[in-house]
Amino acid sequence: MNLSQREHIANVVASVEQATTAQVLNPQGSDAVQASWLRCVNHHGLDPSRLQEARILPAGQLREHRQQLEELRFVAQPGLDKLYQQIAPAGYILLLADAQGVAVDYLGDVNAEISLRRAGLFLGAQWSEALSGTCAVGTALATRQAITIHQTDHFDATHIPLTCSAVPLFDSQGDLQAVLDISALTSPQPRTSQHLVMQLAQQQAQKIENAWLLHRHRHDWVLKLSRNPAWHDIEPEFLLAFDAHGRLTGLNPAARHWLKAHPQPLGLPLSALFPGPMEQLLYTPQLEDISGQQRFYAQTIHPVRPTPATGVTLSPKLAALSGGDPQLDQQLRRATRLLDSSLHVLVQGETGSGKEYFARAFHQASPRCKGPFVAVNCAAIPASLLESELFGHLPGSFSGAGSKARRGLIQAAEGGTLFLDEIGDMPLEMQTRLLRVLSEQEVTPIGARQPQKVDIRVLSASHHPLAQRVADGLFREDLLYRLQGACVHLPPLRERKDINWLIEQMLAGRAQLSDRARQALVNYRWPGNLRELNHALQYALAMCESGVIEWDDLPDTLCFVAPFQPPASDDQHEALLRQLRTVHWNISAAARQLGISRMTLYRRLQRLGIQLPERQ
Repeated sequence: MNLSQREHIANVVASVEQATTAQVLNPQGSDAVQASWLRCVNHHGLDPSRLQEARILPAGQLREHRQQLEELRFVAQPGLDKLYQQIAPAGYILLLADAQGVAVDYLGDVNAEISLRRAGLFLGAQWSEALSGTCAVGTALATRQAITIHQTDHFDATHIPLTCSAVPLFDSQGDLQAVLDISALTSPQPRTSQHLVMQLAQQQAQKIENAWLLHRHRHDWVLKLSRNPAWHDIEPEFLLAFDAHGRLTGLNPAARHWLKAHPQPLGLPLSALFPGPMEQLLYTPQLEDISGQQRFYAQTIHPVRPTPATGVTLSPKLAALSGGDPQLDQQLRRATRLLDSSLHVLVQGETGSGKEYFARAFHQASPRCKGPFVAVNCAAIPASLLESELFGHLPGSFSGAGSKARRGLIQAAEGGTLFLDEIGDMPLEMQTRLLRVLSEQEVTPIGARQPQKVDIRVLSASHHPLAQRVADGLFREDLLYRLQGACVHLPPLRERKDINWLIEQMLAGRAQLSDRARQALVNYRWPGNLRELNHALQYALAMCESGVIEWDDLPDTLCFVAPFQPPASDDQHEALLRQLRTVHWNISAAARQLGISRMTLYRRLQRLGIQLPERQ
């Protein structure tokens, strides 16, 4: 025990004794910290002079905690990744802890893992107040409030080098689900140095809570409300979910605070908040509350049709691939039944239909696959290199092999999933070697004499009908039987009924669609499927200028391909002609009056078939 730790213990003891005697909290410290110190002694029976090492759960217990929070972890992951990119350069790590204070997700510097694990800033660490004393995660759980526990705020002297800022995460019912924590092994001494860190944590926590509500209530109506017209779609203040009968089923924490006059807001009818019938309110861009004192800018998210009850509960990671398309839902239910099996799975679908997305989600959802996900595009690797890439080689086993052994991708997938994309394009000689891997569960690197055991699950995919490839002599029939222990067919985009949901997922709130643009997207045949849709939306986002994607912001392929081109009305044609004549065909002046750029106006002229008069 060093001098600073002994001084800290003495300070804790003195503060607790003073607060107990005077029945008031120590004015020298934060009220929340002093109250936590009292709880540590009086309720948790902790001894400030007893230093405790970090408690890390064993793998089996950690797995149980992670599985219980799997759906929230899946929804939160993009936000956690983005937040970590912001804080990592300053030496911070990121923890997501469950309601018991167990760190179920962790993002940190791999080069500092030994120090971080020793300090408890690691996956599986237990940070409840009852075990670890005053700490950011545990005290946030105890108080249900965001808090920074900085250096000597910690109860246990072991933790005084640390600084930690934690924000509790609540679900749409108001229940505390998890805690988002940003911590560092060292930091400047002033507590104010952590203010920006806390702001970042709170901002990301709010986004995760909103994303969690939208995910859990995707089968309900959701109102996005804001008092600022520029932000009601991108960063709404309030989210309120309603069922088909117009009764409140969920709300985000900001909305719960807004409705604090209602102790039990869940179940309230929409008419108790806003005047008017539900059918009108859900399609109104501006709303006034029942008192008439507050005005909100509103957007309504329509419910996704729920998957019919079949006795199978979809894995959250697989369910996230569908917005309610019947064909896809049927395939996902079939896939869910296969998660615990040892069968290899063949995924078939057109190019761009999402085969690799499905394979990754299947791997992440499968409790059997603890190892990595390794993807190989059999059509992209030259035949001369494919054998070495897949099977690996010993030093000097062939010309250009080099002086070091190289492990192949099959061995790299040990304990996990090997995804063989475009398996139909694999050369026949490679098919023979792959068949042995599947039948014997062993691989022989090039130049090796003894095979090596491997434990992998193979997911393969092809846009070719493999039965036809077999008939044409291009694919081994016995390999096909091995690969298709089970088969999943992904429908093409033109057959999917959830295209509007897909569009909103890809736009992610960055822009809205005009009715005409949406109709063009829905009516197009999408030969490139999801990949083409994503590219089209990225192009439209680059072209649009007002936050609303118009028809002429879409790629030309969507607007000129018959019979799916939405016809331009005579009124639009004549209205634009009148506008141009008013400004004597001055393109710059017309664009300014229309509030668009000159390039957008030129595209609109082209698509409406309007020719500019020749200059004299």
